[in-house]
Amino acid sequence: MRLRDFEFNLHELAGSMGDFGTLLPLAIGYFVINGLSPAGLLVMMGLANIVTGVVYRLPMPIEPKKVLAVVAISQRWSPSLIYAAGFGSGLIWLVLAFTGLIQKIAAITPGSVVRGIQVALGILLAIEGFKMVSTGWILGAVSIIIVILLRKSRYAPAAILLMVLGIAIVGFRGELSGAIKLGFTLPPLTIFSLPEIWQGLVLAGFAQVALTATNAVIATSALIKEYWPDKPVPEKKLALNMGIMNVVVPFFGGMPMCHGAGGLAGQYYFGARTGGTNIIEGVIEISLGLFLASSIARLFSLFPQSIIGAMLLLVGIELTKFMRNIRLRETPILALTVGVSLLANMALGFIVAVGVYHILRKWGKDKRYLGWMVRRG
Repeated sequence: MRLRDFEFNLHELAGSMGDFGTLLPLAIGYFVINGLSPAGLLVMMGLANIVTGVVYRLPMPIEPKKVLAVVAISQRWSPSLIYAAGFGSGLIWLVLAFTGLIQKIAAITPGSVVRGIQVALGILLAIEGFKMVSTGWILGAVSIIIVILLRKSRYAPAAILLMVLGIAIVGFRGELSGAIKLGFTLPPLTIFSLPEIWQGLVLAGFAQVALTATNAVIATSALIKEYWPDKPVPEKKLALNMGIMNVVVPFFGGMPMCHGAGGLAGQYYFGARTGGTNIIEGVIEISLGLFLASSIARLFSLFPQSIIGAMLLLVGIELTKFMRNIRLRETPILALTVGVSLLANMALGFIVAVGVYHILRKWGKDKRYLGWMVRRG
């Protein structure tokens, strides 16, 4: 372990806020609609961040499982059903890791599909960011300018400045003092039934697996190699980490969690370079969960969406830049991946593009126009 693997400075702090855009909306839904314990969700997420930072010695986002979260919130699942679904998905990832299936899936995935998933994710993040910016055009435009001018600032990194600006705006409205209620709350001990595990997997868990394999494992591993070529993280290790995480945290009020290429891009974009980022974020989340559990949902909902939207928009645009690493002959598969992902979802885009690639590779007359994995040259 090297000292430079863990830095604690303003850039690492700014990077720790780089993926808040995916956390805040879903966390609010979990708190308000589903009744999840804020202490359980935040403390478990914080502990997962700290452990992950120590293990990987790199920035590694801990995010809500998006498909599962959206379904759970829209269908108003009970907390026990959410915990059960998270536990069931954790078991699946342990199986995929220990059997080596996730490595086999990664091995047959062409680089053009990986890049296509990254580009599709970037477009989706940019679209969502644009929608959030539209809730306050002036503040959104100011936030974008701040990011462009100060993202790499040594003394006032953009992400920190934007968080301070958002809190200041809430305070200026007179809503901050009434929203803060200090107290001490421990994560609850939670249980669920065996039938709920299967129910959660059928309703959303199985659909989540394909997306997680694509975005949280294969695309994240590829992005790590892009950012830190001397510190590659194999897909099996990511799958194992998510498995362990999700079979533990549901018993203490933790939500279903995963990694994600979008969150990693956000962290890196705003300055994260070491495992210190995860430790900083973990300490913040644990502190919020322990001392502000009774008011955190209100605080999250008051934060200006246009600021978060500006951050998402620019991170999304940054992700689309990975198109430049694709050779011309690989663009048809990339375009197919992006198209199906945007029209349907990334899981289907991944499955269709990989299937078409291998059909053409087997039967096509000119295999040079298909492209193979980036890491294979």
